[in-house]
Amino acid sequence: MAELKYSPVAHSHKAFLKRAAKRPGFQERYDALAEEYEIVRQLLSARTKAGLTQEAVAERMGTTKSAISRLESAGKHTPSLATLKKYAEVVGCKLQVRLVPTR
Repeated sequence: MAELKYSPVAHSHKAFLKRAAKRPGFQERYDALAEEYEIVRQLLSARTKAGLTQEAVAERMGTTKSAISRLESAGKHTPSLATLKKYAEVVGCKLQVRLVPTR
């Protein structure tokens, strides 16, 4: 099993949002994806804390780096609970799913 050192790429999300907010319609579309972005943030944070690369996670899950890349992006891909559970286990976490009343 490959143990690869992970060095995160410097990225300023605040700076990105500041630039992107100038585009018409950006804020509405961004707000509509808030839950997806939060899940992605948690996935990336857990993998970073575990010190793993996408390649290492993919190897441990028995999948490909491109599959992990899709999983870690807020897009059209909708992962199964089984996939999220397996990812969580690989990065040393436990998956929790909750229904929160809106009223």
